[in-house]
Amino acid sequence: MDKKVYIYDTTLRDGTQAEGVSVSVEDKLRITEKLDDFGIHYIEGGWPGSNPKDDKYFEEVKKLNLKNSKIAAFGSTRRVYTKVEEDPLIQNLIKAETSVITIFGKSWDLHVEIALKTSLEKNLEIVFDTVEYLKKYTDEVIFIGEHFFDGYKSNSEYAYKVIKTAEEAGADFLILADTNGGTLPNEIEKIIKEIKQKGINQKLGIHAHNDSDTAVWNSIVAVLNGAVQVHGTINGFGERCGNANLCSIIPNLTLKLGYETVPKENLKKLKELSNFVADIVNLPVPKNMPYVGDSAFAHKGGVHASAVLKNSKLYEHIDPELVGNRRKVLVSDLAGKSNIIYKAKEFGFEIDEKDPKIAELIRHIKELENYGYHFEAAEASLELLIRKYLGKLPKYFDLDAYRVLIARRYTDKTPISEATVRIKMKDQYEHTASLGHGPVNALDKALKKALICKYPSLAEVELIDYKVRIINESGGTSAKIRVLVESTDHKSKWGTVGVSDNVIEASWQAIVDSFIYKLVKDNVEPQV
Repeated sequence: MDKKVYIYDTTLRDGTQAEGVSVSVEDKLRITEKLDDFGIHYIEGGWPGSNPKDDKYFEEVKKLNLKNSKIAAFGSTRRVYTKVEEDPLIQNLIKAETSVITIFGKSWDLHVEIALKTSLEKNLEIVFDTVEYLKKYTDEVIFIGEHFFDGYKSNSEYAYKVIKTAEEAGADFLILADTNGGTLPNEIEKIIKEIKQKGINQKLGIHAHNDSDTAVWNSIVAVLNGAVQVHGTINGFGERCGNANLCSIIPNLTLKLGYETVPKENLKKLKELSNFVADIVNLPVPKNMPYVGDSAFAHKGGVHASAVLKNSKLYEHIDPELVGNRRKVLVSDLAGKSNIIYKAKEFGFEIDEKDPKIAELIRHIKELENYGYHFEAAEASLELLIRKYLGKLPKYFDLDAYRVLIARRYTDKTPISEATVRIKMKDQYEHTASLGHGPVNALDKALKKALICKYPSLAEVELIDYKVRIINESGGTSAKIRVLVESTDHKSKWGTVGVSDNVIEASWQAIVDSFIYKLVKDNVEPQV
């Protein structure tokens, strides 16, 4: 059995049809280089002639020094009442000058008659003409039977004829598309077996959508039944419910089933690739996404954490480092001693498991979690708390007072926010004030202004995310509030938390933790 599976990435075309996604030409080129570095075999760049952005991409991508990937131009079969050599859509594919051209054709009789408004026989002519013509102008032609599985269930003889016609015309790969995403794995297996028995000898592939939440498994089942090319997108985003997720398909095929896909050593770049694409398209990777999500190898319960420390196989199906991820042991109200010991080690210091402070610290964390703190998303605050209990947290400054004023005069278009902060360092007081875009921004700026004279590295800190959540909703306007802050110094990111029945105080706690964490991280000497 051939164990080679070609990975075909359609992130730049099908993926960009996801709601809310818009990428520039430069974005597409950067993703192309990243996919090539990872070892993807085929990269579908877009549809030449459909928009200026895709036309520009095909011009610019020729300048890249790609080592692993072939660029594919995507389009459709010729139009019904146009000769193939006269169809501008076909000519645009040729003008893109790619080594691979991918076209889709109708394989569902319902689509032929309603969408194309032509006869079934005419559609077969269109498929044959287009594939045969394009083979003269490119190295490979990949034919996608659009709606193949729905078409096969409607009229199996005709759907088979469509892909057989593409094979006879010279298509290098025949891709079976579950375009509506409604086919289940058992149907995929049955249909592929049947068409092979009928005589399809060309290289088969699968293009699955995720409307039934089975796109990854459908793709794997197709491979198990002889498919040698798999289409999908990074992180599985795409139109409607998305496309098959290559970030799950590739490690499943490679690590679990022993297929040859991308170079095995490149799998360690998988999480990095996932995050890179997510950042560019502005669609965050879900924390619970298999293999590459931040929570994919996270352990919260004390029993789990204790077991993983003894042998990671007890609660992990693979070593997270194989896909560039890492193990996380979370600390919460479910935490046990093992969680604390593991986190301390992760933060860079050892704890003796017999240290009585551990039990005291666990009790305190559980009390804080019950009060409303949430350390899973604020590990910087957790590290500071552990350091404080172990006597390893320097004291950088003392708060004397802060005040926040919000005022709007009748002449103002928007309210004005002003914060005043007074802190003590080395028996000296720093008393500063700052205006801001809202009270929290003003408080952040005022505190930084007060500290920066002694701790200049704080100038690098930038607050990049701010979340407010009401904890006890029944409390109304007196409810407790949790504030989560994410900060960066453009080298790393960290999260901090504050809880209070006053949103300003909760914000102050989170901001203070953010600044202190930066100083601890940089091993700055205290100036108190």
